[in-house]
Amino acid sequence: MKRLLTILFSVLLIACASVCFAGDLMIFSGAGLIKPMEEMRANFEKKQNITVDVHYGSSGEIFAGVAAGQPCDVLIPGDEKYTEDALKNGWVIEDTITKLVRHIPVIAVPKGNPANVMGFKDLIRPGVRVAIGDPKAPAIGRVAKKMLQKAGIWDQATQNIAVYAPTVNQLLIYVALKQVDAAIIWGDLVTWAEGKGKLEVVPIENQYNIIKTIPTAVCTNSVNKELAYKFNEYIASDEGLCIWKKWGYEPCKK
Repeated sequence: MKRLLTILFSVLLIACASVCFAGDLMIFSGAGLIKPMEEMRANFEKKQNITVDVHYGSSGEIFAGVAAGQPCDVLIPGDEKYTEDALKNGWVIEDTITKLVRHIPVIAVPKGNPANVMGFKDLIRPGVRVAIGDPKAPAIGRVAKKMLQKAGIWDQATQNIAVYAPTVNQLLIYVALKQVDAAIIWGDLVTWAEGKGKLEVVPIENQYNIIKTIPTAVCTNSVNKELAYKFNEYIASDEGLCIWKKWGYEPCKK
């Protein structure tokens, strides 16, 4: 029954996608990119006099949407692994893949750092409440698990993990509301108003950190490839990169 409900839910998602996405362009974007993406979406709409719809979700969710055949013109996940997998399956156009900015993981703690988390291995201290992304959903979840495994503390860390969040945005809220003592998030999220003045950042030691790249690519099933190519180029342009930098992202070197 559970499997049947899952299949029915997927079918409903696809049906809804075909009915609800009425813009001239449909973008699938990682939820953690919402701040710069909304600014660039508005700019592009004004420049082209069109409507752009952006569906935000975890990288795993938007990848699954493309895999299920949902209408998508441009795919922008939080980790290039998803774009690489999409390319292997023929879902994105190879010569449109562009590396945009770097995603740098950090440890976010509530203002004042009440649990005195000073480094990665403090996450396994008894009593420290930790939040990470679901390893099967947002890119930061998969990366967090890999880093904890790299440090040799994954099994111990699971004893302290209080919540596995479906999106990186929710991790930020958990820390800001002091519902956890620490969370592994992307460093660029600290510029968001939701966390400003409410959290501090503890860098992850170089030997454990795994820095990722945010890519963009035009989907092979795009119904408006001309506009898709233009949007893909715009978010990688000098103007687009200025917006990424404004929101705390580090552009990839061209």
